[in-house]
Amino acid sequence: MNEMTPVKSRTSAVPSLLADGGPMGWIRSEIDRLFEDFGRPATSIFNFGPRSTDLVPALELTAGEKDYRLSAELPGLTADDVQLEVVDGVLTLSGEKKEQSERKDGDYHRSERRYGSFTRRIVLPADVDADAIAAKFENGVLHITMAKDEKAAARSHKIAIEHK
Repeated sequence: MNEMTPVKSRTSAVPSLLADGGPMGWIRSEIDRLFEDFGRPATSIFNFGPRSTDLVPALELTAGEKDYRLSAELPGLTADDVQLEVVDGVLTLSGEKKEQSERKDGDYHRSERRYGSFTRRIVLPADVDADAIAAKFENGVLHITMAKDEKAAARSHKIAIEHK
């Protein structure tokens, strides 16, 4: 049975994650970002408005029996436009979109340039094997597979608290 289950939504996942420090700690950074963006105009990978440096690709994380799968929607980008890096349990997804078009029609000359960049940092669940992360870019979607480290549970233990 290798069925993938979606990770809980922000509203239902926050209390349990903060209470028990579950393996999905990365969502904490998403909550922080949510509060930082509160009240700001909505942005997307297509929006090159006044905040063009704040492009935010949509992410979806699912958890399976043996791995996690993260998908990032990056329409209009190619694999060469995107960088992935893992440092100290944090996955950094960054990229830059550059568009340039030029059209000449008689006396009419139209030239447009659009630029935008983004960076997303995701704290990885504690049981991710950082050496077993693979990525594939297909049809504007980046698919990242992160294998679970079977030894992670063995590294976890409770600590006794002394009573005085």
